[in-house]
Amino acid sequence: MKRWKKIVLTLVVILIVVVAAGAYKILGPRAFLGPRARALTARSYERTPARLARGKYLAEGVLTCRHCHSPHDWTRHDPAIPEGRAFSGSVIESAGLPGRVVAPNLTPDVETGSGNWSDDALGRAIREGVGHDGRALFPMMPSEGSLPDEDLASVVVYLRSLPPVHNPLPKTEISFPLKYIMRNFPEPLTAPVAEPTFSSPEKRGEYLTRLIGCPDCHTPVGADHNLVPGMEFGGGQVFEGPWGKVASANLTPDPSGIPYYDQALFIRTIRTGYVGSRALNPLMPWSIFRGMTDDDLSAIFAYLKTLKPVHHRVDNSITATRCPIDGGMHGAGDQNRKQ
Repeated sequence: MKRWKKIVLTLVVILIVVVAAGAYKILGPRAFLGPRARALTARSYERTPARLARGKYLAEGVLTCRHCHSPHDWTRHDPAIPEGRAFSGSVIESAGLPGRVVAPNLTPDVETGSGNWSDDALGRAIREGVGHDGRALFPMMPSEGSLPDEDLASVVVYLRSLPPVHNPLPKTEISFPLKYIMRNFPEPLTAPVAEPTFSSPEKRGEYLTRLIGCPDCHTPVGADHNLVPGMEFGGGQVFEGPWGKVASANLTPDPSGIPYYDQALFIRTIRTGYVGSRALNPLMPWSIFRGMTDDDLSAIFAYLKTLKPVHHRVDNSITATRCPIDGGMHGAGDQNRKQ
């Protein structure tokens, strides 16, 4: 009897080891060890008028901080933020999210916002994807790793200048297994990030589109929930929420994209939220990007003109059908063919 107990115990131990090894391989080592995170420092950014102005431009007009970290009236073409609620946080209401995703209150409210976070904690969250409490942030939060040190300082200085807004919010709760897998994503920054230099408007535009995260939304997603290789900027990623159900546009110069755009039309579209008489869906943060300078918008358009054409028809004005390219359901989906 004792011999059988030893055999069963041995088998149980072996099973536990095998399962643990499998989980380690599938979920990644950081699922168990926690995210890579550098220790926070006492770094504090000097508050200057230049940084305040630059931080306001970045946080309100270039990066999507204000768009994601504020509640919106999605019934309006211009999804207005209730007065006094900008940057006060929001529960992201989008179908298909793996759990509850909350964009936290970035105002310096001590109880419900960032009032007790250090400057370095804010900076680490923005560029490295690690929260003030050491947790990995949901990857919807773009880790702006390429943001130069001075721009980062400017954003933090601006966020510190906001009036505190008391806005209690629930915590982010991500479903298994992503809640563990995403702990592998953060990458600590241990070296300075210098101001980039650009040899052409196209290079500056490429930098800005990556910083903003344009390809993250304007590239279709496959059945594995990853961006479809070779389809960058080809559109067709579907978003569903209080703004309705919409697929992102193909931004490439292919005939199925936006070859008819010129610089003036592109800038007018971003400024007004209309392509001619057709309104952009309020989810597209044109109401944020309209605050960008003509030079920055022109650079983005110059870069879009250099993209590899991707043939992928997306039309939100007609009934959604299955697309053989990305497997998703969007308008004109059945008019596409795999290459």
